[in-house]
Amino acid sequence: MVRPSITALLSSALLSALPQALAQNDSFVCTGINEANNYNATIEYLGCYTDATIRTLEGPQINIATNSPQICADMCGYRGYNLSGVEYTTQCFCGTYINSAASKASEDSCGYICPGNSSTHCGDTYFMNLYQIDDPNPNPPPIVSKRSPACLTNPFCANAACDTSSSQSDRIAALLSQMTVEEKAQNMVDAANGVPRLGLPSYEWWQEALHGVAASPGVTFNSPNGSNFSYATSFPTPILLGAAFDDPLIYSVASTVGKEARAFANYQQSGYDFWTPNINTFLDPRWGRGLEVPTEDSFHAQSYVANLIPGLQGGLDALESKQIIATCKHYAVYDVETNRMGQNYNPTQQDLGEYYLQPFKTCVRDVHVGSIMCSYNAVDGIPACASEYLLQDVLRGDYGFTEPYRYVTSDCDATGNIYRPHNFTDSAADAAAVSLNAGTDLDCGSTYLQLNASVANGSTTEAQIDISITRLYNALFTVGYFDGQAEYDDLSWADVDTPAAQNLAYTAAWEGMTLLKNDGILPLSSSASSVALIGPWANATGQMQGNYQGIAPYLISPLQAAQAQWATVTYSLGTAINTTNTTDFAAALSAAQDADIIIYAGGIDVSIESEGHDRTTIEWPGNQLDLIDQLSQIGKPLVVVQFGGGQVDDTALLANDNVSAIVWGGYPGQDGGNALVDVLVGKQAIAGRLTTTQYPASYIEEVNLFDPNLRPSNDSPGRTYKWYQDQPVLPFGYGLHYTTFSYEWCTLPKDSYDIGTLVGSTSPGSYGGSPSVNDASPWVTVAVNIGNTGKVSSDYVGLVFAATDNAGPAPYPNKWLVSYARLHGLAAGASEELQLSINLGALARANADGDLVIYPGDYQLLLDYDSCLTFNFTLTGESRVLTPLARQQASYNFTVPVHPQA
Repeated sequence: MVRPSITALLSSALLSALPQALAQNDSFVCTGINEANNYNATIEYLGCYTDATIRTLEGPQINIATNSPQICADMCGYRGYNLSGVEYTTQCFCGTYINSAASKASEDSCGYICPGNSSTHCGDTYFMNLYQIDDPNPNPPPIVSKRSPACLTNPFCANAACDTSSSQSDRIAALLSQMTVEEKAQNMVDAANGVPRLGLPSYEWWQEALHGVAASPGVTFNSPNGSNFSYATSFPTPILLGAAFDDPLIYSVASTVGKEARAFANYQQSGYDFWTPNINTFLDPRWGRGLEVPTEDSFHAQSYVANLIPGLQGGLDALESKQIIATCKHYAVYDVETNRMGQNYNPTQQDLGEYYLQPFKTCVRDVHVGSIMCSYNAVDGIPACASEYLLQDVLRGDYGFTEPYRYVTSDCDATGNIYRPHNFTDSAADAAAVSLNAGTDLDCGSTYLQLNASVANGSTTEAQIDISITRLYNALFTVGYFDGQAEYDDLSWADVDTPAAQNLAYTAAWEGMTLLKNDGILPLSSSASSVALIGPWANATGQMQGNYQGIAPYLISPLQAAQAQWATVTYSLGTAINTTNTTDFAAALSAAQDADIIIYAGGIDVSIESEGHDRTTIEWPGNQLDLIDQLSQIGKPLVVVQFGGGQVDDTALLANDNVSAIVWGGYPGQDGGNALVDVLVGKQAIAGRLTTTQYPASYIEEVNLFDPNLRPSNDSPGRTYKWYQDQPVLPFGYGLHYTTFSYEWCTLPKDSYDIGTLVGSTSPGSYGGSPSVNDASPWVTVAVNIGNTGKVSSDYVGLVFAATDNAGPAPYPNKWLVSYARLHGLAAGASEELQLSINLGALARANADGDLVIYPGDYQLLLDYDSCLTFNFTLTGESRVLTPLARQQASYNFTVPVHPQA
């Protein structure tokens, strides 16, 4: 058909009806005409096809809450594509040819029911139902790579929601007044449908960027690699970033990730919001997702996010105008994968206030994160996404998460999990209602599509829906979704993986690497005549990215870097990560016999630790220790490089005098090979510190995986370095250097402080109050003179702990981290003053109610994990609550029958 001209269709009456303050530009004319409504595709089914790493269809991905084969084909066909595919229920793909890498699969492989048509299937995970479009639009709209603001698209531009002479709240209200309850519900799921009849575009809320823009439903990487938006900078995973103990580095990494993410969003390769960071703490060493977080320590996590969130969002003051929207997850008490969707935890209020909630408080109260994700698990019997205590009393009450543009999203299917497997409600519609009523604004999943039924049965109201969807649209205003945003709209492909970003990825990788043992062999000679590189990480590429990864521009393996460093490098696999097969031992031992230096690169990877998969042992997996032991008997210098997020018990290696050195390398990202080899030869002097305790293998027999309590008891030796009562293999904060240091206090606190004077006359008041003095308020800055007494220039990480044996309630922690900072490039023979700022929260411990309280008593400051310097001081006067925690109400008024878990 021939499309009528805009001039012929646009009457003077229509023009006069358009909002008078429309945002227009020289290349856009608002017609108010919805031409897509006139197109209906004719389709033929081609079958169920694979859709894995290489995309089956090369065109755009569209995420649709009410997806069906017909709706997807209409979307694709109108754009001129002759092929469409539906996948993972809500995903719609367009294309002009079927990639040769795809293959036809059995129909059983495409088993997901379409949300928009229950009689049809919408693919599966990495499987797509593929359709041919017989009549694609012969006059499709032009393909525009850069995203246009919604109010610069037809026909939505003519809507009252685009009248820039009205206030933002009035514009949103005008939009909501035109939407049915069903349409509102369709825009409160991650694959938000938009409103086709109004021309409001669809929007996918699910983007990931844990350590770089990552593959996820809302993110598209083009192909081939090297084309625009085909990759993004791949930084180390957070567990290695945290080990650098370098807050300015974290800010720089986050700023780069945020800039690249916004460039992707500007060119329709992603949305504007990203579900990062994961700020749960690495409580149990078995946790499969420990690689995603920086630390086991709550204060360290607070400092990490205090730098990460402003970097991602565009600055500490990025409130109503953000680079991207960041999301702190998973709220709360989430640190086990086993039974994660149905598990209940009953932490003490003391642990809740002192440990589990601390990073979220910083995210919300101190650095103004745009979004919070509630977790799968239940807390005190109530699923987190249905918990008014967590989402209202604490989050919006205590922490002030009340601005109109801040919202809560569920983890994916967590709202549905309220019904099954938590069995908290009697139906999915009831689960949607209790989640919405508690304050979960967005459902990653499809359960909120039943909100129209929830409204109809009286378990929630349209007014409650309006509260949540208003938050979502206000949030989209903060990133220019409706009107554009001059500050960030010019970011483009030229801003992705720049030389500065590449250098930063390299720096982040080597800064976090940590020396666990060294008999003097390191740094290695850069002119060694022959090196044997052995092990399942020796030729790692994709392994180095861990999980939640995107497509990297390049992946430099340890082998590639070693071959560039030494003249003769012999590589042998030796063994796999987790196997008892010894077939490759002989080749590895032969290579080692002929070499001057042996480097073994092994440990664990995401086949051992990952989302949904906790470890069942914290020993070295498979037969790796057997191979290392045999290599150690050859009589050559042996360096063991231990990769992975969670620590493994290194007792045998530390005790083996024939193991010359051990380096922990985490998941180092795109330049991991170069970072490792440069550390081994001393081009970069290693200075990272462990951010988790390395426990003996027997620890997991002593602590129940599901026990959320940190303090030691008859059933537990305690959790984290703060409470663990036995001897660790290696302590939190451990890390050796290639040089030696001297230490001397320069600036110290006074010997004694009156608590009333410290806190001042400001009372914390009600639990929803905002006192001017709280745990984030500054106390003192101490200074230490660090002297490099060795022969190698080196970085140095200073860690300051506090301890007491009589202040506050028993039992007393071993110590707790209160400050850290990193010196860079301290030359041999030189000295430098290291400034370490300490907040009032360093003096506080939690009472039984979870309030942070400053107690009178005797305290110590300790420098470094081995307490090489100490200082004693006293706090006097009456104890004072510094930061209160909301009390749980005796009961909450659910609108449907509920069944709390024990």
